[in-house]
Amino acid sequence: MKFNELKAELKHIRFDTLRMDSDNYFEAVVVRDEVEKLKVRLEKFLGLSAYPSKDRLSSQIEEAIEEFGGIRFDQSLYLRNEGKDTVFAMLWPWQDGCHTTVKIIHGVGKYKTLP
Repeated sequence: MKFNELKAELKHIRFDTLRMDSDNYFEAVVVRDEVEKLKVRLEKFLGLSAYPSKDRLSSQIEEAIEEFGGIRFDQSLYLRNEGKDTVFAMLWPWQDGCHTTVKIIHGVGKYKTLP
C-alpha cells in the first residue's frame, strides 16, 4: 500500500477545505455527504476501522495518534501497518453535524513501524 495511491484515490472526494497535502501528511475537511465515500476509500486501503472497535489500541498506537490530536469516543481511526510502512487516518466529526476533519498520516520517525 502506497500513501500516494491513497491520496490519489482521495481526489474523488469533494473536500470543503484542504488544509495540508504533503509527502507524509494530509488534512482536510469533508462535508457530511462525502463521509461515506471517504470511509469506503479508507477501508479499501487501510481495512476496517481500528477504532471504534472491540479491541483496545496498543499503547504505541495511542502514543502515535496523540501527537496528532488523539482519538475520542465519537471519532474513527483507520490503521495499516505493513512491515516498515504505517499509515493511519483519523476522522473527527464536528459538533455542527455537517463537517468532518480527516487527518491521514504516513508514519515517520519513531512511529514508522507500529506493532
